[in-house]
Amino acid sequence: MKKLMLMLTFLLMPLTAMGEVDSRMSVDVDPNDKPSLQRGAKLFANYCMACHEASLIRYNRIGQDLGIDDELVEEYLIFKPETQIQEQMTNAMSESDAENWFGVPAPDLSLTARRHGPDYIYTFLNRFYVDEDTITGFNNTVISGTAMPHALESLQGRQHPVYEERDGEEVLVGFEIEEGTGTMDESEYRQATRDLTNFLDYVAEPIKAERQRLGVWVLLFFGVFTVLAYFLKKEYWKDVH
Repeated sequence: MKKLMLMLTFLLMPLTAMGEVDSRMSVDVDPNDKPSLQRGAKLFANYCMACHEASLIRYNRIGQDLGIDDELVEEYLIFKPETQIQEQMTNAMSESDAENWFGVPAPDLSLTARRHGPDYIYTFLNRFYVDEDTITGFNNTVISGTAMPHALESLQGRQHPVYEERDGEEVLVGFEIEEGTGTMDESEYRQATRDLTNFLDYVAEPIKAERQRLGVWVLLFFGVFTVLAYFLKKEYWKDVH
């Protein structure tokens, strides 16, 4: 029973850690939206791979799936000269360095979308806010006290929390961006985080688009087969009934 309670607490933690501002933002991921996936891959390589890995996928697989030439993959996604295009997406930061700098090793993001879902990732990327009481200067409503710095701060800007007093307590009700601190407006940043979430959803299941495409034909086959089987059954049993 104790183990069961601990498991439930762990699974529900991302939901209960949210502030009053909202429970979960919704995002539309599409494994067939290659322009979005290409932009997401570039964002991941430029802003996430300094700390995180996606070690279950290789650079050349990304190029094949997303329609990116090997030359472009090497130019925009690979920054270590010694890295080969057939290698996995790993970073240069060791676990010991991550623990020294942030207190915990940075997790591999290969299966994050399968574990938590795209909405979780999208909400997390949009819910960083300035908190001078933390080591990084930022906090997050999804994971309170997160050790992760706001890697996309230069894009979004410095987001400040807005509180209201309710029943004698301050409640987080929204956010406002400090003017002149980000290179994107709100809609552009939402699109960027949607692209990044879409890419991480693809990384978690690279075969998803093909699975969905084949699934349509499988259902059509079963539909036609069911009709044929029905009439065949009627033909075999017509003299019995």
